[in-house]
This record gives sequence, structure tokens and C-alpha cells, in this order.
Amino acid sequence: MEYNTQLKKLALPEYGRNIQNMVDFCLTITDRNERKRCANTIINIMGNLFPHLRDVNDFKHILWDHLAIMSDFKLDIDYPYEIVKKEDLYSKPGKIEYSRPDMQYRHYGKTLEKMVKLAITIEDPKEKEQFVLLVATHMKKSYIQWNKDVEDQKIFVDLYDLSERKIDIRNSNIKLPEMKDLGQRINNTGKKNQQKKK
Repeated sequence: MEYNTQLKKLALPEYGRNIQNMVDFCLTITDRNERKRCANTIINIMGNLFPHLRDVNDFKHILWDHLAIMSDFKLDIDYPYEIVKKEDLYSKPGKIEYSRPDMQYRHYGKTLEKMVKLAITIEDPKEKEQFVLLVATHMKKSYIQWNKDVEDQKIFVDLYDLSERKIDIRNSNIKLPEMKDLGQRINNTGKKNQQKKK
């Protein structure tokens, strides 16, 4: 009795031993046309094993690549697609360059910098004042994620720098909300929503 552990290692175990045996048999066929017919039959069977993947782009192309891999690239037929090369199969993928956006204050994030630029363009004084207050509050919230305490004045100075000295509330009487108050408000809102659901 033969155990699977004693048999040849499967190149693609997801297809199983029977498909691998079919591929091995296909390699022994001497007539080129007959070998191609056999390969087409194997591809159809492989496709039937994973019917949910038929909507995937290049599904057939992937199957032909898998057939080439299972035959250890020894199957001599006219492939309908350009198959993956053996050397490409085991080569390391190229290094992905991550985008490193230029940010003056990384802890505030890129979105907040865009919001500051938007605030500069607002012409209506009342609308601008409300938006600036919203931005400053958000800056304080973001800052506290990295540091426990922050003075409002620090936020106002950072806003002045981020806005390229176009938004100046450093000497204003504006008082930003305490973040613990914000946290309590969020928690209370969450509790109220849970009570409503009950």
C-alpha cells in the first residue's frame, strides 16, 4: 500500500493527486494533436473544480499557467496564452515604493492639511470662523492621540504654520473643547443609541 507521503510531491496540491496523474499521463502522449486535446480536457476539469472563480479576469489564463507548473514546464503543446516562465515563478517580487507624502506635521495627517488649505479659501467670515474652529478641534483630537496633554495655544501656533501664516487665531479668546469632554459625549451618544435599539 502506498501512502501519499511516499508519492511524488504535488506542485499545486489544491488540484489533488488525480489531476497531477492526468498531467503526468499527458506528458507521455507522443502525438502532438492528441496531447493538445488531452491538455484541453484537463483544463476543463480543472475549471470545473473551481466554478466560483470563473468570473475572475484571465481565469483560463491562470489555469494554463497552472497546467504548465504541474507539468514542470515540460508539456510541449501550443498554449493559447503566453504562460509564466519558470525563472519568473521563483524570482522575488520587485520592491514596492510606498508613497511618502510631504507633511509638515505627520501626526495631523494629510487630510487635515487639505482642510487647512480649504479653510484659507473660504470667503464668508462667519463660515470661515466655524470651519477654522472645526479644524482646530480636529487638530487637538489628532494631537492627543500621540500626546496626552496639549495646550490650545500649541494648536493655534501649528494652525498658523500649516496655513502659511494666513489663519491667525493665536491671540484670540477661542477655547477648544476638552478632549475628555468629547470622549464623554461620544460615550453618552453610544449609550443612548444602544438604549434606543433595545
